[in-house]
Amino acid sequence: QGATTQSLLGENKLAALERPFMVHLKNGKVSSFYCYKAEPASIKNLKRGVASLLQVQSRSGKVIENDVSGRCTVEYKAAQGQVTRTKALETCKTAETGFTTYIQVLGVSGESSSVTVFTLEDGFIKSATAKETHILAVNARRTTAAKIVSRQNLTLVTIETGPFEVAGKNVASVVKSLDEKLYAVGVTAEKVKSQCKGCQSLFEHWQEVQKQFEPDSLSKAIAPRRFLALIQSIRKASKDEILQVLKSSTKTALPQVVDAVTSSQTPASLDAMLQFLNFADPKGLVLQERFLYACGFSSHPNERMLQALDISKGKIVSNDIKESVVIIMGALVHKLCQKGGCELPTVVEVKKMILEGPDSTQVESDVQMYLLALKNSLLPEAIPLFSKYAESEVGAYCTISLTALQRYDVALITDEVKQTVNRVYHQNHRVYEKNVRAAAADVVFSSNPSYMEVKNMLLSIGNLPRELNKYMLSKVNDILHFEMPASKILRQAMKDMISHNYDRFSKVGSSSAFSGFMARTADATTTYSLDILYSGSGVLRRSNMNIYAASNGAMLHGLQVAIEAQGMESLIAAKPDEGEEDLESFAGMSALLFDVQLRPVTFFKGYSDLMSKMFSMSGEPMNVVKGLILLTDHSQVIQLQSGLKANAEFQGGLAIDISGGMEVSLWYRESKTSVNNKGAMVVTGNVTVDMDFVRTGMEVSFETEASLDFITTVQFSEYPFLVCMQMDKTTFPFSESLTKYESLPSGKRYVSRRGHKQLLPGSEFPLHQENSNMCKRVFDSDW
Repeated sequence: QGATTQSLLGENKLAALERPFMVHLKNGKVSSFYCYKAEPASIKNLKRGVASLLQVQSRSGKVIENDVSGRCTVEYKAAQGQVTRTKALETCKTAETGFTTYIQVLGVSGESSSVTVFTLEDGFIKSATAKETHILAVNARRTTAAKIVSRQNLTLVTIETGPFEVAGKNVASVVKSLDEKLYAVGVTAEKVKSQCKGCQSLFEHWQEVQKQFEPDSLSKAIAPRRFLALIQSIRKASKDEILQVLKSSTKTALPQVVDAVTSSQTPASLDAMLQFLNFADPKGLVLQERFLYACGFSSHPNERMLQALDISKGKIVSNDIKESVVIIMGALVHKLCQKGGCELPTVVEVKKMILEGPDSTQVESDVQMYLLALKNSLLPEAIPLFSKYAESEVGAYCTISLTALQRYDVALITDEVKQTVNRVYHQNHRVYEKNVRAAAADVVFSSNPSYMEVKNMLLSIGNLPRELNKYMLSKVNDILHFEMPASKILRQAMKDMISHNYDRFSKVGSSSAFSGFMARTADATTTYSLDILYSGSGVLRRSNMNIYAASNGAMLHGLQVAIEAQGMESLIAAKPDEGEEDLESFAGMSALLFDVQLRPVTFFKGYSDLMSKMFSMSGEPMNVVKGLILLTDHSQVIQLQSGLKANAEFQGGLAIDISGGMEVSLWYRESKTSVNNKGAMVVTGNVTVDMDFVRTGMEVSFETEASLDFITTVQFSEYPFLVCMQMDKTTFPFSESLTKYESLPSGKRYVSRRGHKQLLPGSEFPLHQENSNMCKRVFDSDW
């Protein structure tokens, strides 16, 4: 209100807008577009939008046209006196490209349309009405969305006598003779540089938010929100500005700053990190590992990031960091191959290194390192290697190889690979550890098994070690109960009384496998699975917790925490199971997060290490992964036909803290394993139109904080021993908001906000009835 065109645009922009431009039309298409070169880009783009609206043809058909949106495929449909032009916006090629996250479940999807209706009279445009719509939504929660609608109306008002025709050699010379300041500048929109008045520098921004980057804030939603805002500032900053923030951070906040700088994924941020980190310094292990994990989780890595890891590999003094570098390089190879970069020179070099790695060394930890890197890479050419190592004499090689095979598309698992996995399960060539056979069974069931494969698996039940018998029964029941892909063929095989009878299906034990739903919405489904395998003496052998998310046909392995223990029987004077007599005492934990396998953590290795840990156990959990992760990262420039430009930025951040522990009490003959998962997540979507003289936009967001604990208590004073599993989710807050705003150089700024908050009740996730009965007995005996 009370504003004039001049007060909004300013004198110079208004003069530019009122200045005529010229268009050379050839067969109804814009051949050339002429205006003053010195005019502001935003004004030139508005003129291009009008020029693009003049393009029309009177016959139906598809053509490729150049207009303000770029080079696009357009379809014309002509009727009497009317032509409808539909532009396929997904085909438009422009100089400004964005990026999006590789993981579809965490990504953003869009729909767009552009339709112009022309009314013609004697071949001339009487009116043109254009409507363009863009909708962007977060896949996992489609209500977190933004919609842009852009309209143009062009109407013939009057007809007047025009200037006389001008003769000349060509169009350009004729235009010059009319006004020598007119230049052909092309009809496709040019980049508008938005000037930020009064914007903070990166260092000023950091000084405001640094308290929220302290470890105590990591379980609160404010941490990922500040993390996302800091990433936006870092993406606009130079290397020196980034280094200033890194050098000024407190020791406790620095790991979180490393997460933010690495997640920014700009050339300046990568250069700053490589200069700041000293891989030859054994004291900087935490920062080095955080940098590597952030690289592994990166939303759109490039060849240079992989190259940087390959170069830094030679400077590393810590074995743990060397292992992490190679394992994360495997994850980067997978992401680069996903976007068609498998033939890039560095990718080819790293692929060769990790494929040749396992056979190039006799050092057990190095072989495991290369196998884990290949597990992350998901290279089809690694399948024969996994098939070979699945039959190894070293249990760890077998387990890594079998769990890796389970991650591949079923179509890539050949009959030859299936035969290998079946040989491992049935021990055709040699005796294997129980957890290896259990992993082989998981691969068979998840790889589209044949009737005979399933029947042979059922026939083996009853002839297996006692706890493996129970695990297999539980696995079969879980497949049937959860209606997994193998359930149909399993039901067919179970019609045969020889393979399905009381004697076989009444085996007792404490091992189990169970799957259930964590959350189900219209957009996404989250499931969990808990697999626990014990040794015959009652000590934990393998505990495996998985969380999967599915959305619109895409699947994400969100979390896997596996705890393995072996050689513990000597502690309780028990007899080891077959094939496990000579195993060294060992307990460790392995985590896979958002499809990226991380370096495993060892609790203890060897009898002397076990005894020293046994007497110094504080019950405090060991940290497996902690930090800030950029989950959703979508940036898009939407060039509208009107000449306006919209910028869309969707980002999701997660603050996570996963820890696990294992306690053994010889006095009470009890063991307890725990996995604690704490997290806070924020997803924001920003769409803005910034035209120098007007800025309008909207922000949609949601945030939540949650905690998930998985505790297993085993009392092995008698057999069958008592096992109680608990999986608890605490009460957690959830909120979402929508903000719309408009600002002009003069007049009042407009802002509208709305949102809602709610508390979602906590719960204990249901496991099988047998577990509930056992928990009652465990807690009764404690009481």
